[in-house]
Amino acid sequence: MGEAALWDQMSGADRRHAVAVARRVDNALDHPERAVLAAALLHDVGKVDSGIGTPARVVATIVAMVGGQRARSGTGRIGRYLRHPVIGSDLLLGAGSEPVTVAWAAEHHLPERQWTVDPVIARVLHAADDD
Repeated sequence: MGEAALWDQMSGADRRHAVAVARRVDNALDHPERAVLAAALLHDVGKVDSGIGTPARVVATIVAMVGGQRARSGTGRIGRYLRHPVIGSDLLLGAGSEPVTVAWAAEHHLPERQWTVDPVIARVLHAADDD
């Protein structure tokens, strides 16, 4: 399954968010590479594995604040939602995505000191992601 097939699995809300992120990245960088735009468009692709909608995502966020790592280790839908960065990077790796696209999916919720993506690109991607 390639990147386009993964994109097709994303919810309408997630795709709208991703397009907005990609537009902000495109405006901030002078001719960003395709892989950087793919990182912007697919950073949340791991959310497809959880199959939960907006109300359950709100609950999941609260559960994460209260339950911390224990909540993230669950095998149910909320646990999978909370692990969407790692799940997404695995999906993108399987899709043959470029390293920056795979890395940003895994790292987009990590503190800056843990990023492996080029710092200039990572800061733009992070600033563009308003969630």
